Amino acid sequence: MHDDCDFCRILSGDRSAHVFYEDEQTVAFLDRNPAVTGHCLVIPRGHEEDVLTIDESVSTAVFETVRTVSNALEAALEPEGFSVFHTSGPLVGAVDHAHVHLLPRFGDDDVALSLSRDRLEDDAAAALMGRVKAHLEH
Repeated sequence: MHDDCDFCRILSGDRSAHVFYEDEQTVAFLDRNPAVTGHCLVIPRGHEEDVLTIDESVSTAVFETVRTVSNALEAALEPEGFSVFHTSGPLVGAVDHAHVHLLPRFGDDDVALSLSRDRLEDDAAAALMGRVKAHLEH
């Protein structure tokens, strides 16, 4: 546990949260500043900084919890869909405890997860594929 981590304080009981699911490896609770009704966070019990670099069994447990919770949210709220995302690094988040956002989506919500887009040219795609594949083959 990290004393300066809000999510670790939730796990230890030192900070309150609306926890509605937990198992041996994960906890799910409502976001304190929700973008939509049902916006929740799924976190590993151990203090890890990034869902993409934690032990495979823990990351699997996190995403299994995302699936379990989304099924419950689907039944309870009947959303039109979900947005599920993870961010990492200092440019995108203020909390250094790995977490996944799960947002039920509704036609009238104000959530905007838009990305500006460019066209991927074949030569740029081939160069990128070569660079990535070189790291996958190790």
